[in-house]
Amino acid sequence: MQVVQAPDQKLRVKTKVVKKVNSGLKKLTEEMIKLTKSFQDPEGVGLAATQIGLGECFFVGKIGGDFKTFINPRIVSLGKKTKKYFEGCLSIPNYYGEINRSLSLKATYQDLQGQMHTESLKGVDAWIFQHEVDHLNGILFPDRVLEQKGKFYKFTGKDKTGRDMFEEVTI
Repeated sequence: MQVVQAPDQKLRVKTKVVKKVNSGLKKLTEEMIKLTKSFQDPEGVGLAATQIGLGECFFVGKIGGDFKTFINPRIVSLGKKTKKYFEGCLSIPNYYGEINRSLSLKATYQDLQGQMHTESLKGVDAWIFQHEVDHLNGILFPDRVLEQKGKFYKFTGKDKTGRDMFEEVTI
């Protein structure tokens, strides 16, 4: 299993509803979590089905401090307060952008047992959820940067103290 890289059109697929949760999906999401955890610099915090070339509506994300699977996730409502996040993506390595995302949201999803959940998320958890749901709708973070007239950055390496260095770029 590998992460699909932009500009692969598989990342632009609007996913289809998962109709049945089965052992194959459970095994697949376990592999997705392993793959996501293998990214350390930057840390992988989420992976959508489209990022491994699939067209089904699910993702894994590090939400609430641990990885979970979200099947047929839907954002019911977004909070009014936003925060500018410095956002990147495993499918677009070494590029980042400033994106305003809601600091809170209410969502519905199914778990690996097929049970429905409604949950309120805040802060980084809400940001991760929004990013991954965008993937399931064929939206990549640069789309959000452009629509918000934000700035793009490219990772250029580490300085002598080990801090990440970036330069502003035009896309």
